Amino acid sequence: MKLLHTTLGALALVVPLALTAPAAASPAASTATATATAMAVAPPNIPLANVKAHLTQLQTIATANGGNRAHGRPGYLASANYVKGRLDAAGYTTTLQSFTYNGATGYNVIADWPGGDPNDILMTGAHLDSVTAGPGINDNGSGSASILEVALEVSRQALQPSKHLRFAWWGAEELGLRGSQFYVNNLPATERAKIKGYLNFDMVGSPNAGYFLYDGDNSDGVGAGPGPAGSAELEQTLQSYFASIGVPTRGTDFDGRSDYGPFIAVGIAAGGTFTGAEGIKSSAQAQLWGGTAGQAFDPCYHRACDTTANISDTALDRNADAVAHAVWTLGTAVPPVTVWSDTFETSTGWVTNPDGTDTATAGLWERGDPEATTSSGAKQLGTTVSGTNDLVTGRTAGSSAGANDVDGGLSSIRSPAITLPASGVLKVSMSWYLAHGSNSSSADFFRVRVVGSSSATVFTQAGAATDRDGAWGTASADISAFAGQSVRIVIEAADASGASLVEAGVDDVKITQQ
Repeated sequence: MKLLHTTLGALALVVPLALTAPAAASPAASTATATATAMAVAPPNIPLANVKAHLTQLQTIATANGGNRAHGRPGYLASANYVKGRLDAAGYTTTLQSFTYNGATGYNVIADWPGGDPNDILMTGAHLDSVTAGPGINDNGSGSASILEVALEVSRQALQPSKHLRFAWWGAEELGLRGSQFYVNNLPATERAKIKGYLNFDMVGSPNAGYFLYDGDNSDGVGAGPGPAGSAELEQTLQSYFASIGVPTRGTDFDGRSDYGPFIAVGIAAGGTFTGAEGIKSSAQAQLWGGTAGQAFDPCYHRACDTTANISDTALDRNADAVAHAVWTLGTAVPPVTVWSDTFETSTGWVTNPDGTDTATAGLWERGDPEATTSSGAKQLGTTVSGTNDLVTGRTAGSSAGANDVDGGLSSIRSPAITLPASGVLKVSMSWYLAHGSNSSSADFFRVRVVGSSSATVFTQAGAATDRDGAWGTASADISAFAGQSVRIVIEAADASGASLVEAGVDDVKITQQ
């Protein structure tokens, strides 16, 4: 794990509920009743001895090459060749991707397991390089060895995943995420779009270990904010493993210190585990996890003593199994069935002011090609998530940002009737934004309700007395309580603060069944 000396730009997504990947365009108002019956394959237990055998090999390589496995040094290329050789023998299609940094050649090892949906890639990565000061067995031989053994187990079991599985070992992470940045920068946009999730494992055997998960929904962190859409699902999958073995976890921010950085910067969902670096374990953390309060999670961080003796077997074993749990659970999951969707490219029968109780005098919901407005930043977005049209509060820009925004109270719009299947986990998801000026308050809101034999509010974003620019986010909610019913989706926006500037938009609404 590199030293923190750069900060990634703030992410634009604001997602208060469970996250999903941006919805792809699909036929409007389609219906389906098929039920996904296949189950995910049970994750294996990864033998600790196998993972430690890889660490011994990395230590031997470092010892034979000046005591390190750093970028541009012979110990790094030997490490890359060791990993590639094991993967080649296991049936992977591997690539040694070269790049240049600081006048030296670096390498990423990229390994693809045959099969799975090529348009739905689950990628798992760890950096393989060390600092020049030491062999880097915890940082990050531990992550590299763990994902290598998981990749080899995929081969032993001849796994047939639903997603396409890709593993990566990054070079020059310690010099600023150079290898992973090179990889992401050189992927065509169409190839980037195929990567639906990236799992990162950097330092997973710290001797004074904590159990941290990258905080996909920002439920624990207050710093860098949530990850891109889909990150919460990755976090929850890893959390479910640790919960199953009775180990509490805590969130750690996406602060730019490891190879998830280039992925989240281009909107790819990310997650992973981390057992701590040079940070000091608090008394509360020692009570939670054991170990020594007042001491670094890894006292040998970036030092010559980061050897095979600098590993917690317990932490390494648990984290290797967590990697396998995530790869198997996510990689073999049956994709959800789309029950109904609307991209708003054609009219499907949404009705404005369906109950005849709206009070807004301007900025009424409508379907169309939106025009952008600005007022201390973007307010109404002129872009959509897919296609040309979306649902928007007052499509035209008008003479000023305040001309066609929501004014005078509530504006609502209701979907056509949707028949839900009687079984399975049902979720509604959508892309959305709420924008407002600093004259807003919590009385203003964007809200989504589902109305069937009963009614439930499934999403709310309140206004606040601060300037909020428009930015597309993605949210989802479980609506299984409405299974078997005919329902309608009601979307509302309100200016209830007295002439405050309020804009809202919705695109790509979808209901799925798992």
